[in-house]
Amino acid sequence: MSTTSKSSLSISDVLPQTRSINIFAGLTRDIDPINDRLTTPSQNSTILAPLNSAIQALDRKPWEDEEEIKAFGGFETNAYGLGDGEHRANQNLRRFVERHVVPVSPWAEKEKVQTLAGDTVWWEQGEDGKVVMPAGVKVGSVPSKVGNGEVWVLEGVLRKQ
Repeated sequence: MSTTSKSSLSISDVLPQTRSINIFAGLTRDIDPINDRLTTPSQNSTILAPLNSAIQALDRKPWEDEEEIKAFGGFETNAYGLGDGEHRANQNLRRFVERHVVPVSPWAEKEKVQTLAGDTVWWEQGEDGKVVMPAGVKVGSVPSKVGNGEVWVLEGVLRKQ
């Protein structure tokens, strides 16, 4: 057993330890400002990490935007394989991750906060546990509380508001 206290660990240390959210954990490492935030002890956050199964169940990949696909002829390869496509995909992926990062911790019930993507969210305690609003996404568990915040495992994803 490690002698490291939870308060000396950062979100970036514990996020990859929960296998059921390793897709989201990997995405956070690929976006430098997010990775930096999760590593920095003075920047508290609540990470709303969707289950792998919730990300896999999406109609589109996290980097795909339905409006962009329509604008570029209805095919993902047209929207993301040509010209500025890689840049668009990276921006969409970053917004997806930012939508799941609340820049406060602890986070009080019914406290409305803007995610890093600019969406307003709050949580409420229901009969079956915590629910992130306005999307109504259930928090399955809170496996990690560390020095710079908490990781909440979501049973769904937060969509663009």
